[in-house]
Amino acid sequence: MAQPTISIGSTGPAVTYLQQSLTKLGYNPGPIDGIFGSKTETAVNLFQKYNDLVVDGIVGNSTWLTIEKALASLFTISDYFPVKANTKYMYQSKGNDYSTYSIFVDYLIGSRTQLRYVDSGMDLVRVIENKDGNLTMLLSKKSDYRENFTSSPSVNAEILLKEPLVKGTTWTLADSRKRYISNVAAEVMTPLGKYIALEVTTEYKNSKNLDYYALNVGLVKTVFISNGNEISSTLSKIQNNVLFTNSLNFYYPNINDSKLYFVSKQLIFKTNDITRTKNETAYKSLPKGNVSKVLSPNAKIKSLYLNKAGMVYVDFSKELVNEMNAGSGYESMILQCITNTLGIYYGVTKVNLTVEDKPYSSAHIIMKKGQAFIVNLKDCIELK
Repeated sequence: MAQPTISIGSTGPAVTYLQQSLTKLGYNPGPIDGIFGSKTETAVNLFQKYNDLVVDGIVGNSTWLTIEKALASLFTISDYFPVKANTKYMYQSKGNDYSTYSIFVDYLIGSRTQLRYVDSGMDLVRVIENKDGNLTMLLSKKSDYRENFTSSPSVNAEILLKEPLVKGTTWTLADSRKRYISNVAAEVMTPLGKYIALEVTTEYKNSKNLDYYALNVGLVKTVFISNGNEISSTLSKIQNNVLFTNSLNFYYPNINDSKLYFVSKQLIFKTNDITRTKNETAYKSLPKGNVSKVLSPNAKIKSLYLNKAGMVYVDFSKELVNEMNAGSGYESMILQCITNTLGIYYGVTKVNLTVEDKPYSSAHIIMKKGQAFIVNLKDCIELK
């Protein structure tokens, strides 16, 4: 987007942008008021002098290009997307059904970040990559369970922000929407104060979306405008050293009455914590009451995930069977407990349980390859 030629006496948005840019670059143009006065002219002359341009106080094409290049060299996407481990970002919404939502940092793996958006509905997980001058959302999916999706194939990837971080940088999304940096010094008011932010505009046929990224903070505001109506989300609080808490019902057998009892436990996750390890540790902590253990001290969960077929896959170490020391009835209850616990957590009914990557096999129960255990909540009672 070409800027007009301006000089002393000029007024308007182009002058405001010039003054904002000169300020960022360390030249004092006086008040940022959109009026090209003597102080702004002096700042322009100094900029032209130190950049081997014709010193005439006139901001034309060559001076604009040099300003934009200088701005681009100042900051990168990392400066405007500085995601930190164990941090909670809280947003206030206006114009939609949800008053607030929070973002937790699930994983930071190399150039990829997995963020969890938590509101009153189902959690939303997004994987975002900062690589090669692009900030790209690789994946966005609903998921109440915590799993590392950073290595999953991208689905409908879209570039959120693109270098150089200068006004006019433009790109086209896969669905033909146009997205561009529309301002590099937009003033944004939030409950945390005023930010000077990058403004990224996304154009739709009859609407537009504005995203605001502040230096050393990240996304501070989003505004969706359609038919004169606005829906906005504004950063209201940043909390450091805050961990994500996930509730999970763990099932335990009572061999005296042949029923299964469940207790809700809070799993507390730091950024990059491994879900299967947290589940394993929590399961081995036997609750008070007349229930028996499910996992022996040496049994390990070696792998745990939801596969493409909508089935939980869990692989245990050999100690699950070798140290079980149970008759057929108790063994069946243990396996049902595991099935119920993991199936409900992932929101499915089938659990493929293996031992050392082979179908479950013991003196009492032999499973075929791919054969699943089925969630069954009959005779299950909450432990109180």
